[in-house]
Amino acid sequence: MIIFSTNIENNIPDIQPLIKAFYPGEEVLSDREISEDVSGEAMRIRVEFPEDVFFPVRISVNGNWSEELPVKGETNASGLDSSDRVAIRNCGKRLLYKVLARESGRELPWGVLTGIRPTRIAQTRLKKGIQMAEAQRFMRESYYVSEKKARLATEIAQRELDIIAPIDYEEGYSLYIGIPFCPTTCLYCSFASNPISAFAGTGTIDGYLDAVEKELDFTVACMEGRNPDSVYIGGGTPTAISASEMDRLLTMLDERFDMSAVAEFTVESGRPDSISRDKLEVMKAHGVGRISINPQTFSDKTLKLIGRHHTVQQTIEAYELARVVGFDNINMDLILGLPGESVSDVEHTLSEVKRLKPDSLTVHSLAIKRASRLSEWMKENDTEFINTDSMMDMCAETASELGLLPYYLYRQKNMAGNFENVGYAAEGKAGLYNILMMEEVQTIVACGAGTVTKRVFGDGHIERCDDVKDVGLYIEKIDEMIERKRILFSDEREIDS
Repeated sequence: MIIFSTNIENNIPDIQPLIKAFYPGEEVLSDREISEDVSGEAMRIRVEFPEDVFFPVRISVNGNWSEELPVKGETNASGLDSSDRVAIRNCGKRLLYKVLARESGRELPWGVLTGIRPTRIAQTRLKKGIQMAEAQRFMRESYYVSEKKARLATEIAQRELDIIAPIDYEEGYSLYIGIPFCPTTCLYCSFASNPISAFAGTGTIDGYLDAVEKELDFTVACMEGRNPDSVYIGGGTPTAISASEMDRLLTMLDERFDMSAVAEFTVESGRPDSISRDKLEVMKAHGVGRISINPQTFSDKTLKLIGRHHTVQQTIEAYELARVVGFDNINMDLILGLPGESVSDVEHTLSEVKRLKPDSLTVHSLAIKRASRLSEWMKENDTEFINTDSMMDMCAETASELGLLPYYLYRQKNMAGNFENVGYAAEGKAGLYNILMMEEVQTIVACGAGTVTKRVFGDGHIERCDDVKDVGLYIEKIDEMIERKRILFSDEREIDS
């Protein structure tokens, strides 16, 4: 166990994930979370920020105070504003990084960055006309990002800018529809997802689609005169519903929007055991252009362990069927760091990916969410999740061999190996919605249980409202969900001063 403390409570969200990144197997708690005496075996870290003068930031590990000064260019307080809490916080993170790197004997690929959008740092500089090499240097020197990751972030940032350049993303919007049902719930899942078998014969799916239809009607009225740039149906697993239910949902869209003008229309098919020819044909008939068929791994043993009740062979059959039906933009998701998976398992998975040749590949580093059953399972079984730099490199090499270029990237807390999630795609096959959503450059109107609508203002300010996660409550309170959106998109919203 590691217990940390600080004299400025607002900085806890920055300190905790950085310590956790250095010590992924340890429980990391703030002293405010400790209700009773803990044994002296716990590692104790204290970070003190100045309250009245800028320097120094001080850090102690088990009572031993660091004598290190912040990095070059930050040792002279006279040129800095002592009220700039962001600068002080970043200075503290850099010094904490140096101390923890010394104590742990390791470096982190993303340095002090613990947020989910590292490409935004590069993108902001590229938009100002700064060259890629200079943007990379800035990331290395200011955030201790490794040379490899700084290069990856800037390359992706530039590619994102190129992909969204033809889109009027500031005046347009994207539409997300959440279908919170799955064949079964995966061990690692923390999304809004419910085993669809629990609702068989209850009329719940029809009731849910009725509620979604109401939200779509509101969206049309609210966005009058505007058509979505991208439409993304996610979940859960949208293809968990029947072909007739899928037809009903897609018909709703056809009747309300000019789908021929939508730049990208995606249905996250996900689970191979939810895919059938009739569902694929329904989607194709309604103009769905992009789907995902997600193996996560090509190991039957691992699939069984993580609660995905399908086989590798089902994945292959679903993929080949989608090609026969005519889909020419198929994404595959992989997860690195799954319990028990070795380098040889990853090599086998990648050999199958190369054989199948998807149009895009999204590589996830497993992130352990507190809300997932996997978090408890790993504690009970004393199991670690492993991801390595070589595994990430293997995926990048496979993507390159398939002609797939990295086009979007994001990070999560508690990721295996402290790495990242990267999307690779062939030319013209990149997921537009993924970029618009992840970089938060466009308003996203989201319909369905557990979804979050984001209104992006011209100055980059973002306001959000969410729909409740519980399916029954969502159906019951749909008018309340719509009212939240109405306020968000009107002048009646409360704006923080």
